[in-house]
Amino acid sequence: MRASGTFKVVSFTPASLTPQPHVETGLPVGVATMEKRYEGDTLTGHSATLFTAAFDQEAGVGSYVAMESFEGVLDGREGAFNFVHSAATDGGPSRAAEHFAIVPGSGTAALTGITGAGGLRVDEDGTHRIWFDYELPPS
Repeated sequence: MRASGTFKVVSFTPASLTPQPHVETGLPVGVATMEKRYEGDTLTGHSATLFTAAFDQEAGVGSYVAMESFEGVLDGREGAFNFVHSAATDGGPSRAAEHFAIVPGSGTAALTGITGAGGLRVDEDGTHRIWFDYELPPS
């Protein structure tokens, strides 16, 4: 099944955590927490995100890894689960080396047993889109 919608970042809070030992690279590694809100015909809810990136904001170059804890409704089924995603960018609109997976064993309530993958993209107008291609065990 596929559930899809749009999302907005409600908050982005950099954390004071720094990797140890310190290694000097061309892009520093940072850690932040995020809150997102999701809306759509088949997807509504919110998430808490742990976000790690090596990124140059001015050039738009870098990579990130995010672990999200989603709580909400997929196709009328309410519950929570974790998903992980990552990508790289070279400063253009495209994303490369993408990874997106629902964490096995993380589902609760009507989403217990959820498995699958998904993806996200940012439209030229700045709209953030997400989709989950998922399966649930028979009830």
